[in-house]
Amino acid sequence: MSTTQLTNLSGQKPAPKGIEVTDRAIARIRVAMAKEGISPAEGGLRLGVQGGGCSGLSYNIRFDTQPRERDRVYQFDDVRVFVDPKSFIYLHGMVLDYEETLMRQGFNFINPNSSKSCGCGSSFSS
Repeated sequence: MSTTQLTNLSGQKPAPKGIEVTDRAIARIRVAMAKEGISPAEGGLRLGVQGGGCSGLSYNIRFDTQPRERDRVYQFDDVRVFVDPKSFIYLHGMVLDYEETLMRQGFNFINPNSSKSCGCGSSFSS
């Protein structure tokens, strides 16, 4: 997994702030946005959390044509990621990765805020 990490003067990695997206995930987001006709200059990927799923909360991922007024907007090269304030509480410090194997294909939410997750990886509890 490749993510951009900053190091402080003591050589230690700081605690993650906001959201990180791996290079594999960025590449997959670009392809999907092009297929959907979403302009990177205006739109982006919306990450969220909603109630439900077998562990209590489930991840929500979709494209949006523009950010909302109170969204946190993260820029990764030409890809933007939008997160609403309520979801940010659960997603702060998360890494979004993309996996493509013989058994599974899709986005992985690597979330330090999740205390328990289900077998499919699409829901969690904090």
